[in-house]
Amino acid sequence: MPLRKFGKEFFSVNRLTERFFESPVELFSQSEVAVAMPGSDFSRHGLIKRAMSKGEIIPIRRGLYCLAPRNRKKSLSIYTVSQRIYGPSYVSMETALSFHGWIPEAVYSCTCASFGPARDFDTPLGVFNYRRVPQNVFYADVERHADADGNVFLMASPIKALADYIYIKRLNWNIEDASASLRIEPDQLATVTAEQITALIENYSNLRIKRFLISWKEKLSQ
Repeated sequence: MPLRKFGKEFFSVNRLTERFFESPVELFSQSEVAVAMPGSDFSRHGLIKRAMSKGEIIPIRRGLYCLAPRNRKKSLSIYTVSQRIYGPSYVSMETALSFHGWIPEAVYSCTCASFGPARDFDTPLGVFNYRRVPQNVFYADVERHADADGNVFLMASPIKALADYIYIKRLNWNIEDASASLRIEPDQLATVTAEQITALIENYSNLRIKRFLISWKEKLSQ
């Protein structure tokens, strides 16, 4: 077995663990294991089972794994993980609002808008919630982000995160209600443009969202 140094000690590691340690991918599926590790399904299954039993890799959900923290070259973003657990999806609602610094509360689960039916996953890396949000263009006003470690993920803009939140919570809010209830600062609301609001009004068919966005646009014109 290959040896890898952790701190001052050397440990034997599974061939699968070594293979993904040397690659830029630290989050991988069974199909990616099949490409990386030639051989029979039986032998690959054995490698996965042994790596899990030794704590070298962590099962996230059926057929999806990541390297254990001591085997990683860089941190692993939960936002990146969220897009691999269930998709198509993007980070939205409370999680996106917290990411953008629009709400003061800490968020303890990763909430995403999904193209498919609602699902929840309780994983070793955290809790991931997916909620279906019907819209004309799924990725409208969704931004691609990359962190300092090169993790890439899709994040709703603050205005889209709020629109999705209105839909999922079934709220009949105007912009003043959202500002007061979520403790969003007026200066943050003012960073959104009328053009951005208009584009999202056209993207959603839900009347609660439309009324909310229209109230926001009217507030900007005052």
